[in-house]
Amino acid sequence: MAETLASLRSLMASHSPPLHALVVPSEDYHQSEYVSARDKRRAFVSGFTGSAGLAVITMEEARLWTDGRYFLQAAQELSDLWKLMRMGEDPPVDIWMADNLPKHATIGVDPWCVSVDTAQKWERVFSKKQQTLVQTLTNLVDEVWKSRPPPEINPVAVHPLEFSGRSVADKLKDLREKLVQEKARGILITTLDEVAWLYNIRGTDVAYSPVVHAFAVVTLTSAFLYVDGRKLSTEVDSYMKENGIEVRDYGAVTSDVDLLASDQLTPSSSTNFAKADVPKSMNNNSADRGIIDNNMGEAGGNSNDFIWVDPGTCCFALYSKLNVEKVLLQQSPLALPKALKNPIEMDGLKKAHIRDGAAVVQYLVWLDKQMQELYGASGYFLEAESINKKEMKSARLTEVSASDKLEQFRASKEHFRGLSFPTISSVGSNAAIIHYSPDAKSCAELDPNSIYLFDSGAQYLDGTTDITRTVHFGKPTPHEKACYTAVLKGHIALGNARFPSGTVGNTLDILARNPLWKYGLDYRHGTGHGIGSYLNVHEGPHQISFRPAARHVPLQVSMTVTDEPGYYEDGNFGIRLENVLIIKEADTKFNFGDKGYLAFEHITWAPYQTKLIDQSLLVHEEIEWLNGYHSKCSEILAPYFDEFELAWLKKATEPVCV
Repeated sequence: MAETLASLRSLMASHSPPLHALVVPSEDYHQSEYVSARDKRRAFVSGFTGSAGLAVITMEEARLWTDGRYFLQAAQELSDLWKLMRMGEDPPVDIWMADNLPKHATIGVDPWCVSVDTAQKWERVFSKKQQTLVQTLTNLVDEVWKSRPPPEINPVAVHPLEFSGRSVADKLKDLREKLVQEKARGILITTLDEVAWLYNIRGTDVAYSPVVHAFAVVTLTSAFLYVDGRKLSTEVDSYMKENGIEVRDYGAVTSDVDLLASDQLTPSSSTNFAKADVPKSMNNNSADRGIIDNNMGEAGGNSNDFIWVDPGTCCFALYSKLNVEKVLLQQSPLALPKALKNPIEMDGLKKAHIRDGAAVVQYLVWLDKQMQELYGASGYFLEAESINKKEMKSARLTEVSASDKLEQFRASKEHFRGLSFPTISSVGSNAAIIHYSPDAKSCAELDPNSIYLFDSGAQYLDGTTDITRTVHFGKPTPHEKACYTAVLKGHIALGNARFPSGTVGNTLDILARNPLWKYGLDYRHGTGHGIGSYLNVHEGPHQISFRPAARHVPLQVSMTVTDEPGYYEDGNFGIRLENVLIIKEADTKFNFGDKGYLAFEHITWAPYQTKLIDQSLLVHEEIEWLNGYHSKCSEILAPYFDEFELAWLKKATEPVCV
């Protein structure tokens, strides 16, 4: 670590101009949350392996910014060479650099790894101190990372219509209508899940996310995919041509964006663009909606002359090649359609969650039996201290071996393609680390007298899943029960919410926290995120959170969203409960303001451990909901089990007394 920092500082000093600071973001060229092994530059330089964070290296010190999910993990993983900066508590990274670096300082960053929004925000802050954001020509981390993994050549797969529910032709037609509406002649698409969704393709370039390292450009008359051609089979290549998509080399996006800027980007004569329908309204005078460009203000006229760029996801390197006077900086028009699941996707998600729930219950049955046999635990149902713990020299359960078994149960289910994120399998104090990632060499052994939290999910061809359950195989303390019950009450309150159309997730976040707030407790993460259809496990543009970003996009019918409140007591235990919900129209007696009202429908199926519930803290409506959910859970999952598993599920879903 010291050698890496010394090498980077040497490169910073010899850079032209010399750099006072180097920023190392977590993101790749596509601003991905989860990145491939060769793109984990921030983890390489800092040792912190969480998915979110940003490193800053100066000539004198090194600092790591991360959010509340990772405070404990970062504190454990960072060496003494690094100082942890807690987002929301310590100064933001740009403010800290502006205040702590000298006047006229130069701050370097790879422009491929930072978004337009972020880079422009930093530039505004730095300019007040006459400081400069410098776009490095190469990534300095890559120059010192001698063991950097090579790029993988993984095949691209077509995601068939039976799972995607909409053809590429339909998606391109809708996209081009939006381009015309906003007076744009083209769009640069950089996020991996949007490229995959638009062209109905999937891949394995990023672990846990079925995406392909690729860019896309769509104009009013053409469509391009920028990808390593070695990843495309003859069949996939034919598929692209049939859909009017010209395949070009991944690196060609740089020169093609130059051509796009000057309106000289044209397809080769060999490409079939028969399906590239030009919107009929292209030459019509559509109503001027007052397009606002972030740099130039209002744009008048009816000519389709803008290039659409999402400032939150497009890298600064490609944006810098465009004419800023002709750029429409606005959220991608693909973000919302991707989030609004079509009927085929919705049906697939529901089916995937049923199979996934069956795997989770099979895991709980197996785990209950193992904990009793190996550790003398009282088990899932009984409440007593562990007795007669068996001295087993070879058989033992660890956080990793247990989660491996869960993956085996999932792998036996139809359409399984892998996990949707690294399983969070955590016991005791490890469960207090919100995004804990167990390591086979150092993980903890399961303890029958401690809480066990597992947050996991899978990728199926027909849907992506994400579920969290918290259990105890011994005797939980009254405090643990009270905390679990408070989390459950918040989970129920949010899931039962009815709200007017137009409501944003920021408004609903309090429902999940209020039962905890009554005790002076809280949690440092958002309450809900969208989930993809055999795509990313975290999907926007909507969310349920206290963060300002949750104010931007209203919740709408056919969106998915998680419901996952929690409580984490450092050094002791952690609790989280998570289901995936879909948003539907609510059947309300009245319709005040003619707005229409919305509600949630649970599509995740696995029991809550009643042993951990302090039933005296539940009100009548909460008990009724719990009993109703458990009844459905038993009914829906029953066909997947053998006699022993079914008996276990029946007991786990027995009604609690009203």
